[in-house]
Amino acid sequence: MKAALPTTLGALRAHKTFAPLSVKDELRGNLIRKLQAREPLFPGIVGFEDTVVPQVVNAVLSKHNFILLGLRGQAKTRLIRMLVSLLNEYVPYIAGTEIRDHPAAPLSKAGRDMLAKMGDDTPIAWLSREERYVEKLATPDVTIADMIGDIDPIKAARAGQNISDELTIHYGLLPRANRGIFGINELPDLAGKIQVGLFNIMQEGDVQIKGYPVRLPLDVMLVFTANPEDYTARGKIITPLKDRIGSEIRTHYPTDIRHGMKITEQEAWSKREAPVELRVPLYIREVIEQLAFSARDDKRIDKRSGVSQRLPISVLENVISNAERRALVTSEKVAVPRVLDVYAALPSITGKIELEYEGELKGGDAVARELIRLAVGKVFTRTFDGQNLTSVVQWFDLGGNLKLDEATSSAEMVKELGGIQGLLEKTKLLGLSVSEPDAVRAAAAEFILEGLYAHRRISRSEESGFTAEQKRREPPAEETKRAVRRDYQ
Repeated sequence: MKAALPTTLGALRAHKTFAPLSVKDELRGNLIRKLQAREPLFPGIVGFEDTVVPQVVNAVLSKHNFILLGLRGQAKTRLIRMLVSLLNEYVPYIAGTEIRDHPAAPLSKAGRDMLAKMGDDTPIAWLSREERYVEKLATPDVTIADMIGDIDPIKAARAGQNISDELTIHYGLLPRANRGIFGINELPDLAGKIQVGLFNIMQEGDVQIKGYPVRLPLDVMLVFTANPEDYTARGKIITPLKDRIGSEIRTHYPTDIRHGMKITEQEAWSKREAPVELRVPLYIREVIEQLAFSARDDKRIDKRSGVSQRLPISVLENVISNAERRALVTSEKVAVPRVLDVYAALPSITGKIELEYEGELKGGDAVARELIRLAVGKVFTRTFDGQNLTSVVQWFDLGGNLKLDEATSSAEMVKELGGIQGLLEKTKLLGLSVSEPDAVRAAAAEFILEGLYAHRRISRSEESGFTAEQKRREPPAEETKRAVRRDYQ
C-alpha cells in the first residue's frame, strides 16, 4: 500500500490525505468508527472493560491529554502504547524535516523554506502509525535540551548560519513527536523546570531555547503515567501542568481472580518448546493467582508499593521450569507442576513484595511461604467445599506417614499415594480420570494433601513429610482454674 502513495507535493494535492487533520481529531475519528463497528479497542487489556477503558475512550473523544495513575504492574504503559492502533495507517510529511512537517502546514523553518523553494516538486515521505509514537521514561537528569531542544553550534558552523537562526536548533523528543503520540512514564520524576517547559508548549505552543524564543504549536497527543505514591515519595506533578492535563484516570489490579488468571496465562512464557510434554493444571494456575490476590490484602506487605501483576507471571514461569527440570531428571515424558513447585518458586516472589515492619521481622521467605499456604487453602476450599475427606485425615491420625521426595518418580508417588484410603478417588473432583498420566494424578493428590495441611487437618514438615496434626492437649478445667488463681495472686 505504501509504495502506491504520492511521493511529491504535486501528486499529493489531489490525494484525500492532503488536508491537515490534527492528531486528536484523527484519534477521535478512528475511535468513533471502531465504536460504531463494535471492534475491540484494546485487545489483551483484561479487567479494565468496565472501569478504565470507558474513561480512556471519554478522554480521546474529548480530545484530552490524559494521565494514568496506578501502582506498578497495572498495564499503564501497555495501554498508552495501544493508542497507536487509533492512528491512521500512514500520514504524509515533508521528507527530511526533523519535526515531520505536514505539507499543507509546515511548522519548522526548514519545512517552510523547502516548500517555498521547490513547490510541487517538494519530496513527500510517509509515516506509519508505529513511527508516530515516542516514549520517554522520566528521570531527574532529563534536561530541557532532551525534551524540547538546544542550539547546535556545529550545525550552524557547517551551514554558515547565525547561531540564533531557527535552522540551527537540534530538536528534542517532544518536537520530534509532532503529529503523533508522546508518552512520558513516571511523570513525577521529571524535574519541575522541565514540567514547566512541557505545559508551556502544551498550552501556548512556544518555548525558549537558550534564550531564543521559538514558536512551536505542535500537533501532539500527550499521555502520561505515574504512581500515586510518587507524588510524595520521589517528586510531584506541578500544579500548572496538572491543570493542563484533561483527564486523570485511575488504573487498578484485577478485581476478579479469573481476570488475573487470563492476564497471567496471556503474558507468561508457558507455551514453550521442551523435550517433555508440559501440562499445567487449572488448580495450580488458580493457586498462583490467589497468591498475588492474598499478597495484596496482607497487612505485612506495603499497600502503597503494591503487588505487581508480574508476580504471578514470574511465578508461573518458575513453577513450570521446576516441573520441567524434575521431569528431565526422572526421565518422564510429562511434566506437571505441583504445589511443591510453587514453594520452589520463592525467588520469583520475595523480590516483588515490599514488606512492612511486621513482615521484615518475619523475613521475606517466611511471609512468602505463609502466602502460598493461604493461597492453597483458599483454592482447596473453593474446590472441595462440602466434600468428606475424613478417611484421608484418619489415615494419618492412625499413624500414617508420607514423605514425598522431589526426585521420586510419578509412578512411585501414585503407588504411595494409593495407599491412603480414598485419596486418589477424590482427584476426580479436579476433573481427572483413571487414564490420566501418573504425573497428573500425583500432582492432584499432592494438592489435596497440601490443602488439608493448609487447613491444619494434617501436618507437614521438611523432615517427616505429611503426618497427623499434633493436637495441643487442653488442661482439665480444674487445673486451668488453679493456674488462673495463681497468676491472680
